[in-house]
Amino acid sequence: MLHAAPLPEFSGDQDFQQFLQKDLEYIRKIKGDVAQVEELVCTTLQLCNEEELMLVKQKLGISQAPLDQCHSKTFEVDACFSQIRDGLQIYHGHLALLLQLLPAHSSLVDALQLDVSNLSTNIQQQMEDLGLNTVTYPKAEGQGTLPSLSSDFDKQAGGFIILANFKRFLETSLRALRHLTLV
Repeated sequence: MLHAAPLPEFSGDQDFQQFLQKDLEYIRKIKGDVAQVEELVCTTLQLCNEEELMLVKQKLGISQAPLDQCHSKTFEVDACFSQIRDGLQIYHGHLALLLQLLPAHSSLVDALQLDVSNLSTNIQQQMEDLGLNTVTYPKAEGQGTLPSLSSDFDKQAGGFIILANFKRFLETSLRALRHLTLV
């Protein structure tokens, strides 16, 4: 029952609700852009199915940015937003690999990187404006950095895996923000 209780500090706060709505729209836009880039990876590199790359994924060690604070029993708004912001920064850096893989579509990948950067900055600014604590979690070893991708196939598979992880990250972020709009 406690998990269903509204967060009193934000219940009915119009600025907070506007912030959530703006971020929800931004995440939906980014999800659409990610889907476009996924389609390009599928048609250009012939990598379309994540299940087929499970062994490669384990070998490469590319992990998803954590969002455990957004669905923990001890949910805290500032911790969740901090993890979303940090994850966006990680994926912003990882998208550079896709620029290498899809040079003919660099404008789309550049636009995606810009949107990710803008959303991360917006979240940071809104957190400050709302007086939320900005929390920085220590990174696990290797988190946020890409492993050395030696072969062309490793780079291609790595790009596909990054997109799949990013898509799941965005879906979880979207659920967390949608949940807060119901509070």
